[in-house]
Amino acid sequence: MDTIVAQAMARWPDVPSVYGWLRLDRRGRWLIRNEPISHRTTCEFIGRNYAWLRDGDGKARFYFQNGPQRVFVDVDHCPYVLHLAGSGGNHLCTHTGIAVAAPQRAWLDAEGGIVIEFEHGVGSVLDRDLPALAEQVSDSAGRRLDTADWLQALDSPQPQLQLTLGERHIPLGRLAPGSCAAHFGFDPAPRPEPGEDACV
Repeated sequence: MDTIVAQAMARWPDVPSVYGWLRLDRRGRWLIRNEPISHRTTCEFIGRNYAWLRDGDGKARFYFQNGPQRVFVDVDHCPYVLHLAGSGGNHLCTHTGIAVAAPQRAWLDAEGGIVIEFEHGVGSVLDRDLPALAEQVSDSAGRRLDTADWLQALDSPQPQLQLTLGERHIPLGRLAPGSCAAHFGFDPAPRPEPGEDACV
């Protein structure tokens, strides 16, 4: 979190939160009132001050700390969007610039994407990087998949696959349609609590 943001929070601790204005789409773009934010410095500022907290039900709610004000984020798919980075394109990085050091598990989602759980949360892989990442998928014996294997895996509720990321071989399961938020315990569209003083 930026120092200037922490200072503003200390100076004005009770500013009402904002809901329904800021959105993160499947490509890692920030949108305000459904219009993409194209100013690079603004996007970087949002990324540096992107965080989460748990609500009363234990679900994670993601937000951008804009000075003293919390701006809750509607999440289209996953709270992070991952892309391939590094000289060999074999490491992942989040849309906020965080390197993925410890991928733990991966899933195929209903749209043919890949979702990865890592040390900071869960992210979906950017669509343009899916073909390269698909090359790192193998069966439980380590054999690379051909087209028939992929079709069978996409039809299977629990495929026996693994994804290789660097030196790690992580299991690749299957997510049911529309289950991402419930499976990983986050609120995709936070809204004010009853009686909360908020901006909507």
